[in-house]
Amino acid sequence: MTRILVVEDEAAIARALADDFRSQGYDVELAADGRTAFEKARTDAFDLVVLDVMLPGKDGFDVCRDLRRAGVRTPILMLTAKTHEVEKVLGLELGADDYVTKPYSRRELQARVKALLRRSAGELPETCRFGEVEIDFSRGEVRRGGRTVEVTPLEFKVLTAFVRRQGRVLTRQLLLDEAWGRDLFVTERVVDNQVNNLRKKIEPDPSRPRYLVTVAGQGYRLDGSE
Repeated sequence: MTRILVVEDEAAIARALADDFRSQGYDVELAADGRTAFEKARTDAFDLVVLDVMLPGKDGFDVCRDLRRAGVRTPILMLTAKTHEVEKVLGLELGADDYVTKPYSRRELQARVKALLRRSAGELPETCRFGEVEIDFSRGEVRRGGRTVEVTPLEFKVLTAFVRRQGRVLTRQLLLDEAWGRDLFVTERVVDNQVNNLRKKIEPDPSRPRYLVTVAGQGYRLDGSE
Protein backbone atom coordinates (compact mmCIF):
# COMPACT_ATOMS: atom_id res chain seq x y z
CA MET A 1 0.00 0.00 0.00
CA THR A 2 1.24 3.49 -0.86
CA ARG A 3 2.35 5.29 2.30
CA ILE A 4 2.02 9.07 2.72
CA LEU A 5 3.41 11.17 5.56
CA VAL A 6 1.25 14.26 6.11
CA VAL A 7 3.04 17.04 8.01
CA GLU A 8 0.56 19.67 9.21
CA ASP A 9 0.30 21.38 12.60
CA GLU A 10 -3.36 22.41 12.30
CA ALA A 11 -5.24 19.36 13.59
CA ALA A 12 -8.43 19.91 11.59
CA ILE A 13 -6.53 20.28 8.31
CA ALA A 14 -4.37 17.26 9.11
CA ARG A 15 -7.42 15.09 9.82
CA ALA A 16 -9.14 16.24 6.63
CA LEU A 17 -6.04 15.44 4.55
CA ALA A 18 -5.63 12.05 6.21
CA ASP A 19 -9.30 11.14 5.70
CA ASP A 20 -9.15 12.19 2.05
CA PHE A 21 -5.98 10.21 1.32
CA ARG A 22 -7.27 7.14 3.16
CA SER A 23 -10.49 7.26 1.13
CA GLN A 24 -8.27 6.92 -1.95
CA GLY A 25 -6.61 3.81 -0.56
CA TYR A 26 -3.41 5.32 0.83
CA ASP A 27 -1.84 4.46 4.19
CA VAL A 28 -1.35 7.75 6.07
CA GLU A 29 0.78 8.82 9.03
CA LEU A 30 0.67 12.27 10.60
CA ALA A 31 3.32 14.57 12.05
CA ALA A 32 2.48 17.90 13.69
CA ASP A 33 5.91 19.52 13.87
CA GLY A 34 9.07 19.72 11.80
CA ARG A 35 11.39 17.75 14.06
CA THR A 36 9.01 14.79 14.28
CA ALA A 37 8.46 14.93 10.52
CA PHE A 38 12.20 14.84 9.85
CA GLU A 39 12.76 11.81 12.08
CA LYS A 40 9.79 9.91 10.63
CA ALA A 41 10.75 10.61 7.01
CA ARG A 42 14.42 9.82 7.66
CA THR A 43 13.90 6.51 9.43
CA ASP A 44 10.73 5.10 7.87
CA ALA A 45 9.76 4.22 4.30
CA PHE A 46 7.21 6.54 2.72
CA ASP A 47 6.21 6.96 -0.91
CA LEU A 48 5.40 10.66 -0.51
CA VAL A 49 5.72 13.44 2.07
CA VAL A 50 3.04 16.16 2.05
CA LEU A 51 4.79 18.95 3.91
CA ASP A 52 3.33 22.21 5.20
CA VAL A 53 5.78 25.13 5.24
CA MET A 54 4.63 26.85 8.45
CA LEU A 55 5.45 24.39 11.25
CA PRO A 56 6.50 24.74 14.89
CA GLY A 57 10.06 23.94 15.86
CA LYS A 58 11.42 23.46 12.35
CA ASP A 59 9.73 24.89 9.28
CA GLY A 60 9.02 22.96 6.11
CA PHE A 61 11.93 24.49 4.21
CA ASP A 62 14.36 23.27 6.87
CA VAL A 63 12.77 19.82 6.95
CA CYS A 64 13.04 19.53 3.18
CA ARG A 65 16.66 20.71 3.14
CA ASP A 66 17.73 18.40 5.96
CA LEU A 67 16.02 15.35 4.44
CA ARG A 68 17.84 15.87 1.17
CA ARG A 69 21.13 16.39 2.98
CA ALA A 70 20.49 13.11 4.80
CA GLY A 71 20.11 11.35 1.44
CA VAL A 72 16.32 10.88 1.66
CA ARG A 73 14.89 10.97 -1.88
CA THR A 74 11.22 10.45 -1.05
CA PRO A 75 9.11 12.83 -3.18
CA ILE A 76 8.06 15.95 -1.27
CA LEU A 77 4.95 18.00 -2.02
CA MET A 78 4.98 21.30 -0.14
CA LEU A 79 1.84 23.07 1.05
CA THR A 80 2.31 26.80 1.36
CA ALA A 81 0.20 29.90 1.92
CA LYS A 82 3.02 31.94 0.45
CA THR A 83 2.46 33.18 -3.10
CA HIS A 84 5.77 34.80 -3.97
CA GLU A 85 7.65 33.07 -6.77
CA VAL A 86 10.96 33.37 -4.92
CA GLU A 87 9.63 31.21 -2.07
CA LYS A 88 8.38 28.55 -4.46
CA VAL A 89 11.79 28.52 -6.12
CA LEU A 90 13.43 28.20 -2.71
CA GLY A 91 11.41 25.08 -1.94
CA LEU A 92 12.39 23.50 -5.24
CA GLU A 93 16.04 24.42 -4.80
CA LEU A 94 16.01 22.79 -1.37
CA GLY A 95 14.72 19.57 -2.90
CA ALA A 96 10.91 19.72 -3.02
CA ASP A 97 9.36 18.01 -6.03
CA ASP A 98 6.18 20.06 -6.27
CA TYR A 99 4.06 22.53 -4.29
CA VAL A 100 0.44 23.52 -3.86
CA THR A 101 -0.49 27.03 -2.72
CA LYS A 102 -3.22 27.44 -0.11
CA PRO A 103 -6.13 27.68 -0.49
CA TYR A 104 -6.11 24.70 -2.85
CA SER A 105 -8.89 22.57 -4.26
CA ARG A 106 -9.26 18.93 -3.25
CA ARG A 107 -9.06 17.88 -6.89
CA GLU A 108 -5.87 19.83 -7.51
CA LEU A 109 -4.15 18.26 -4.51
CA GLN A 110 -5.27 14.77 -5.54
CA ALA A 111 -3.98 15.33 -9.06
CA ARG A 112 -0.58 16.60 -7.85
CA VAL A 113 -0.21 13.63 -5.49
CA LYS A 114 -1.04 11.11 -8.20
CA ALA A 115 1.33 12.78 -10.65
CA LEU A 116 4.21 12.68 -8.16
CA LEU A 117 3.55 9.03 -7.30
CA ARG A 118 3.45 8.10 -11.00
CA ARG A 119 6.69 9.96 -11.65
CA SER A 120 8.52 8.39 -8.73
CA ALA A 121 7.34 4.93 -9.77
CA GLY A 122 8.70 5.38 -13.29
CA GLU A 123 11.32 2.99 -14.61
CA LEU A 124 14.80 3.97 -13.50
CA PRO A 125 17.92 1.83 -13.28
CA GLU A 126 19.52 1.43 -9.89
CA THR A 127 22.59 3.08 -11.35
CA CYS A 128 23.47 4.84 -14.59
CA ARG A 129 27.04 5.20 -15.84
CA PHE A 130 28.75 7.28 -18.47
CA GLY A 131 32.51 7.47 -18.61
CA GLU A 132 33.82 7.91 -15.06
CA VAL A 133 30.44 9.15 -13.84
CA GLU A 134 27.96 6.99 -11.93
CA ILE A 135 24.50 8.10 -10.82
CA ASP A 136 23.26 6.01 -7.90
CA PHE A 137 19.50 6.48 -7.72
CA SER A 138 19.10 4.23 -4.68
CA ARG A 139 21.38 6.54 -2.66
CA GLY A 140 20.66 9.80 -4.49
CA GLU A 141 24.35 10.28 -5.25
CA VAL A 142 26.55 11.20 -8.20
CA ARG A 143 30.13 9.90 -8.28
CA ARG A 144 32.99 10.56 -10.64
CA GLY A 145 36.03 8.32 -10.57
CA GLY A 146 34.66 6.79 -7.36
CA ARG A 147 34.43 10.15 -5.57
CA THR A 148 31.17 11.82 -4.64
CA VAL A 149 30.25 14.85 -6.74
CA GLU A 150 28.18 17.48 -4.95
CA VAL A 151 25.04 18.24 -6.96
CA THR A 152 22.06 20.30 -5.90
CA PRO A 153 18.58 18.75 -5.65
CA LEU A 154 17.56 20.59 -8.82
CA GLU A 155 20.61 19.31 -10.68
CA PHE A 156 19.79 15.77 -9.55
CA LYS A 157 16.22 16.15 -10.85
CA VAL A 158 17.53 17.42 -14.19
CA LEU A 159 19.87 14.40 -14.43
CA THR A 160 16.98 12.09 -13.57
CA ALA A 161 14.89 13.58 -16.39
CA PHE A 162 17.75 12.92 -18.83
CA VAL A 163 18.17 9.31 -17.67
CA ARG A 164 14.43 8.59 -17.94
CA ARG A 165 14.59 9.65 -21.58
CA GLN A 166 18.19 8.88 -22.48
CA GLY A 167 18.93 9.15 -26.17
CA ARG A 168 15.94 11.42 -26.75
CA VAL A 169 15.93 15.19 -27.19
CA LEU A 170 14.53 17.04 -24.18
CA THR A 171 13.25 20.54 -24.81
CA ARG A 172 13.94 23.25 -22.29
CA GLN A 173 10.22 23.43 -21.52
CA LEU A 174 10.09 19.72 -20.75
CA LEU A 175 13.06 20.06 -18.40
CA LEU A 176 11.36 23.01 -16.71
CA ASP A 177 8.19 20.95 -16.22
CA GLU A 178 10.13 17.98 -14.84
CA ALA A 179 12.44 19.81 -12.43
CA TRP A 180 10.62 23.05 -11.55
CA GLY A 181 6.96 22.23 -12.19
CA ARG A 182 4.40 23.60 -14.63
CA ASP A 183 3.07 26.45 -12.52
CA LEU A 184 6.31 28.24 -11.72
CA PHE A 185 7.41 31.03 -14.02
CA VAL A 186 11.13 30.78 -14.68
CA THR A 187 12.89 31.47 -17.94
CA GLU A 188 14.38 28.79 -20.16
CA ARG A 189 17.77 30.37 -19.52
CA VAL A 190 17.63 28.78 -16.06
CA VAL A 191 17.70 25.37 -17.76
CA ASP A 192 20.82 26.34 -19.71
CA ASN A 193 22.52 27.40 -16.49
CA GLN A 194 21.69 24.08 -14.80
CA VAL A 195 22.96 22.07 -17.77
CA ASN A 196 26.17 24.13 -17.85
CA ASN A 197 26.69 23.52 -14.13
CA LEU A 198 26.20 19.79 -14.60
CA ARG A 199 28.65 19.73 -17.49
CA LYS A 200 31.31 21.24 -15.25
CA LYS A 201 30.76 18.39 -12.80
CA ILE A 202 30.44 15.37 -15.10
CA GLU A 203 32.04 16.16 -18.46
CA PRO A 204 35.75 15.45 -19.17
CA ASP A 205 35.80 18.72 -21.14
CA PRO A 206 32.76 20.94 -20.39
CA SER A 207 33.50 23.11 -23.43
CA ARG A 208 33.10 20.03 -25.67
CA PRO A 209 30.40 17.93 -23.98
CA ARG A 210 30.23 14.22 -24.73
CA TYR A 211 27.22 13.30 -22.59
CA LEU A 212 24.88 16.30 -22.17
CA VAL A 213 24.77 17.23 -25.82
CA THR A 214 23.14 20.35 -27.25
CA VAL A 215 20.72 19.73 -30.12
CA ALA A 216 20.58 23.02 -32.00
CA GLY A 217 17.16 24.64 -32.00
CA GLN A 218 15.61 21.82 -29.95
CA GLY A 219 17.20 21.27 -26.54
CA TYR A 220 19.53 18.70 -24.99
CA ARG A 221 20.13 14.95 -25.14
CA LEU A 222 21.92 12.48 -22.86
CA ASP A 223 24.31 10.31 -24.88
CA GLY A 224 26.66 7.50 -23.94
CA SER A 225 24.99 6.20 -20.77
CA GLU A 226 25.39 2.52 -19.89
